[in-house]
Amino acid sequence: MPSIAARGVAVLLRVVRANATFVDADKARAHIEDRRIRPQPFAPPARLRGVHVALDRRSGWPIYTVTPSGSHSPGSTPGAGPRAGVVYLHGGAWVNEIVTQHWTLIAQIAREADVEVTVPIYPLAPFGTAGEVVEQVTRIALDVHGRLGGVVLAGDSAGGQIALSAALLLQADHGVAPARTILISPALDLSFTNPGIPVVQPNDPWLARPGGIVYADLWRGELPVDDLRVSPLSGDLAAVGPITMFSGTHDILNPDARLLAERAEALGADLTYFEAPQQVHVYPLLPTPEGRAARRTLVEQVTGSLAPRR
Repeated sequence: MPSIAARGVAVLLRVVRANATFVDADKARAHIEDRRIRPQPFAPPARLRGVHVALDRRSGWPIYTVTPSGSHSPGSTPGAGPRAGVVYLHGGAWVNEIVTQHWTLIAQIAREADVEVTVPIYPLAPFGTAGEVVEQVTRIALDVHGRLGGVVLAGDSAGGQIALSAALLLQADHGVAPARTILISPALDLSFTNPGIPVVQPNDPWLARPGGIVYADLWRGELPVDDLRVSPLSGDLAAVGPITMFSGTHDILNPDARLLAERAEALGADLTYFEAPQQVHVYPLLPTPEGRAARRTLVEQVTGSLAPRR
């Protein structure tokens, strides 16, 4: 049984009609136009506890680096600074910016796992598309891997799609497997054709297929929907390295998460799957007991993927 707080979140999402731009394709198109005209701010909150935040620009993107307070410059002295790097890709249906909940999780990962977290502020659709963004994220991950000797790719929702697609590209094009890829309620197949989706839909207060298809079609640009830079469910899981995935059963992305877990098991791939009954989309980011427990587990998964200090 979900906690009172989790049930309250689900009720609130229905009351505020959080799914308004997902259940109606026309509203999704109007939302895209609004975001085009009125871009959202992306800077982190003024105070994030226990971390230092720096900003750089590479290839025209703002790229934040979040490190534990008191650390030396990232990667400078073995054993003195963060042990490895995490590249975190935020969700938001490829059209919405990073928000406070993302920054809070990012700070927790940096602080509690003692890692450097790189946060690319990637261009959103229609200004950015899957091919361009996934390839640039792959280059960023390769740089982090080279500097720090290992990289964890992580992301939620749309960011989970980017993270797994980049992990696949990192292996296919560069022969590098991430230390781990961590997926929170990931979008895995942007065709949204899984027959389980209509079964879950009545229980999902947040996402829906009509608007999801509008956002996904804009995001994929000229790439076919089964390209691994768009739908990483089509990729070679056996070569990508260990994966950790979180998914709630009241999320229309859950059927594809289950399918990914089934395919990984059939291939003998290393996938750790945490499925939360009756939890909604991106529940690990929410202020609920289930969310807090998932965040602790996520940090443990990051820490367990790192080489011990020498």
